[in-house]
Amino acid sequence: MDERAPRMSRLLFVVPPLAGHVNPLIGVAAAAMERGHEVAWVGPCPVVRDLVGERVYPAGSYLERRPAGLRAFAALRFLWADFLVPLADAMVPGVLAAVEDFGPDLLVVDQQTFAGALVAERLGLPWVTSASTSAELADPLGGLPKIGDWVREQQRGLRARHGVPGEDDLRFSPYSTVVFSTVELAGEPVVAVKDPRYVGPSLAHRRPVEFPWARLRPDARLVLVTLGTTNSEAGGRFLAEAALALAELTEQPDLQGVIADPGGFLTASGDVIVVPAAPMLDLIPRAAAVVCHGGHNTVCETLANGVPLVIAPIRDDQPVLADQVVTAGAGVRLRFDHARADDIAAALRAVISDPGYVEAACRVRTSFDRAGGAQAVVSRLEDLAHSSRTARR
Repeated sequence: MDERAPRMSRLLFVVPPLAGHVNPLIGVAAAAMERGHEVAWVGPCPVVRDLVGERVYPAGSYLERRPAGLRAFAALRFLWADFLVPLADAMVPGVLAAVEDFGPDLLVVDQQTFAGALVAERLGLPWVTSASTSAELADPLGGLPKIGDWVREQQRGLRARHGVPGEDDLRFSPYSTVVFSTVELAGEPVVAVKDPRYVGPSLAHRRPVEFPWARLRPDARLVLVTLGTTNSEAGGRFLAEAALALAELTEQPDLQGVIADPGGFLTASGDVIVVPAAPMLDLIPRAAAVVCHGGHNTVCETLANGVPLVIAPIRDDQPVLADQVVTAGAGVRLRFDHARADDIAAALRAVISDPGYVEAACRVRTSFDRAGGAQAVVSRLEDLAHSSRTARR
């Protein structure tokens, strides 16, 4: 028998209550189970349970309370001091309980779920980082040493409270980091990362979303607008401007607009379809362009179909991702707080009429196709699980 042949492993996925971070791993979990591995999840419920619908251990809790309008360091400070660090503190007991009950061979830890890294290091278990966004590998704080020191201090506090010595960055595994992008889009990592694996997006089937399919014109190319789950007044302003842009743009008979408006800011009018949520994976293949805020999943799902983007980043990793798209030549960047209907319409005309944007999007799509996606992730997990078992003999 080949000792390197995959053996059934137990894989524990440690995730935050954020759809954009969980969705790439849903495809990985499905691929792992198809190859005979046993999978469980741990994270704040009911959010994580609602997202994955699989075996889920509860850990911590979650309440969305980010104030509207946070930008720059204020947004970063809130992310760490009011979300990531408290989430880690709250999740550690639940992750420990999940490990004790499930007995995993390997932990797959989302980059922002530090509880998984803390527990893995505390118990001496192998773990892999799931980088649902490539922004951290670009070292966005490299030119801001004081803020970088503050981030490191947050991690030291976590290690001290949970009895886990060391100085390694909890965002990056000492074994391997799986990145759901490609070098062609994200560039080579700037930070020192152990064994980065660029696998491209992991696209998995999602729960059905109600949509008025009958309202789509059969031969129309779609212009999709989505800001994820952003429901702030600023999001409403941008969507209203986008609706005005689409009303003008979609006077062309071959175009039709679709706007995802979870906050209920807009009133449907004319040929533009306004819905609370849209089945993006089903709609994007019919799209001529996508307007978004630069969420990693939306960016990668769009480029995986060779469709160009108009991006208006708001905060967090979104400006980095917007710059990646522009550098790749696959889209146009707008200023979220200042973009008006004319700006959005002009950007859309550019990416729809200039074939260079589609050609660039298709180059990124080709890199995604070569990268391997969920199957490549599972192959790496199998190698690490095998190495870990061999080391323990």
